[in-house]
Amino acid sequence: MISLILLLLIIVAVAAFSVQNAAPVAVSFLSWHFEASLALVIVISLLAGLIVGVALLSFVRLRQSLRVKRTPDRSQLDTEKGRTQ
Repeated sequence: MISLILLLLIIVAVAAFSVQNAAPVAVSFLSWHFEASLALVIVISLLAGLIVGVALLSFVRLRQSLRVKRTPDRSQLDTEKGRTQ
């Protein structure tokens, strides 16, 4: 029930934001030029930032997990030393 109320509050907030920022703005990016509502531009920018952030975080975590798998455990090193002596 709490999640439903939270979802409804978020929907109301997004709707209010969209109504208050419906004015069209000119957007120029590299060679692209277009007009869109300010709310749409902000939401698209937010989504692009989230996607880039999640991709970078996933890449960093993947590198860390691969590094941990390649590094031998200390107990394995001690066992191998005992065998060679």
